This record gives sequence, structure tokens and C-alpha cells, in this order.
Amino acid sequence: MGELIDLRSDTVTRPTPGMRRAMAEAEVGDDVYGEDPAVRALEERVADLFGHEAALFVPSGTMGNQIGMRLVCEPGQEVLCDADAHVVTYEMGAAAAVFGISTRTVVSDGGLLDADALVAQVRPRDDWHLTATAAVAVENTHNRGGGRVQPLDELERLFAWSRGAGVAVHLDGARVWNAAASSGVDLATYGRLADTASVCLSKGLGTPVGSVLVASAERIAAARLWRKRLGGGMRQVGVLAAAGLYALDSHLPRLAEDHEHAQVLAKRLGVDPATVETNMVVLDDVAAPVVAEAARARGVLVSQVSPRRIRLVTHLDVDRAAVDRAGDVLADLLDR
Repeated sequence: MGELIDLRSDTVTRPTPGMRRAMAEAEVGDDVYGEDPAVRALEERVADLFGHEAALFVPSGTMGNQIGMRLVCEPGQEVLCDADAHVVTYEMGAAAAVFGISTRTVVSDGGLLDADALVAQVRPRDDWHLTATAAVAVENTHNRGGGRVQPLDELERLFAWSRGAGVAVHLDGARVWNAAASSGVDLATYGRLADTASVCLSKGLGTPVGSVLVASAERIAAARLWRKRLGGGMRQVGVLAAAGLYALDSHLPRLAEDHEHAQVLAKRLGVDPATVETNMVVLDDVAAPVVAEAARARGVLVSQVSPRRIRLVTHLDVDRAAVDRAGDVLADLLDR
């Protein structure tokens, strides 16, 4: 059968030999004391990429998202987002359980941002009958939307409105790297359209651990306290930060290759290529458990999003030959 082809997620990647060397050779220090040079270099670089004053290295995207939202939302206030957003679907109710923050959702068209629809649901701060909307969270790319890229004009419309409304914008930018690679919109543009943003190094970029939260210097100073409270204070973590620095140099420029591979899969499986904007291919109206089990038996791992939906994610551990083989296996199982 050969080696398994794992299309479940772009989080399953393993560090490349070059990344492992960078990790092994990293200069490190105690990051809780702010003394890890690799971490400081990573934070400065990511902050600069997104046009923000400061950044904070955190263990996970969930921690980055939750701290980011807490920085702009007080207990008893609410964050508004779409109904399939990662922050309310996959983060275990952390906003409420940990921070006392309410969340409210608006059904979207496949995860795509409709600024007017969100704005229409915002609740004011000056009505003591209502739970005030303190922030809006936007996900780019959208996971459950199949890796779709948020329209720049909608992002700009939302952010422009938020300035006068006193409502903050948090960006769940777990795969914003893919959004930039697909759309040609630079990272700094996406960054300036959010007050806080969490970006993952372990999705798409292939690092083993870690995300980075970006915001103003004042907010990042507060974020360091929250990270420590949540058990995210890390010591000689430069071995992981070095992986992030390596990924920004070596893996960020190659994301278009993953997008090309997703197009190959889409065409092989009869999925409209126009619906595949980045590195995800969604198969709808299939017997997901049956197909997934049969595919595993033939050496291909896929993600079951629901009983009738399968998601395929391309990444740096899946080359063109593996994509072709996976496409053949799945096409045979689906009779396509």
C-alpha cells in the first residue's frame, strides 16, 4: 500500500530536515523573562508582516484567538461572528467558560463575510437592556467554508464601520497565509483591517507547534499576562520559534503549490475548481463514513466534516505524485 497519504488537515505535517536543523541550532533563553532571542525575532517579524506594533508567540491558535478576543471584549459583553466560525465551533466554548464573554452568530453564505449582515445584528453599548457587542470576529480563510478567502471589500467595509461604532475587529487568521497567497492581498493589508489577529504557524506553514497574536503594544502587554494565567508561559521555546522563522522563509513562498494540488484534486473528483480557492477541497453528498473507511484501507486519510461531507486538505507533506494517487483512489471509490 505504501506510505499513507494524509489529507485530513494541514496540521499533520512533520518538520522538514531544514526546519529540524533550524530548531536544533536555535539560540534560546527563558521566554517568560523575555530572554529568548528566537522568540523575540519571530514576534518582531510577524508584527512587522501584519503592520502591527507587537506580537506574542502562543502555543495554539485557540489560545491566540481567545486572548485576542478577550483583549477587546469584557466579561458580560459579546463577540459577534458567523455561525460556522472556528472560534465558536471548535474552541470548546472557551470565550464563555474562561472569560465570561458571550458569543452570538449570524448564518453566512458558506462562511463568506457579509459586513452589512453582521452590522445589522450589532447591539449598542448604551442600552442597558441588551448585551453589548464589543467585537466582531472574522475568519480568513474560512475553515468550514472550505478554505474560502474573505472578500477584501467586505473586510474594508466592516473595519471602516467599526471605527465609528466603537466595536473592535478580531481576525482569526489561522490560514491568512493561504488567503494572501490566493488573493494577492498582502499580509499588512489584512493586518490593518483588524485590531487583534491570531495567525497559525502550524497550519499551512508546517511548524510543529505555535501561533502568533498581533495587536498594539499596549494590548500585547496585557496579552502576556493572559498567556501566563492560562498556563501558556513557556521557557526555552526558541526551538519552536526557530521553526516559525524557518517556515516564513522557506514554506510561506510555496503555498501556491498546495493550491495547485487542490485544483488537481478538484478536477479529478468532479468538483468545480472555481469553488476551490486555496488548499481545501470539499466533497458534498457522499457517504462520508463509508468513503473515509474505504479510503483509509487504500492508504488515503480524509476528514469527515459531517455524515455527508468530506474535506481534503493539501499541504507540504503531499507532493504531486501523492495527490494523483489520492485522486485516483477517491475517484474510484466515488465512481467519478
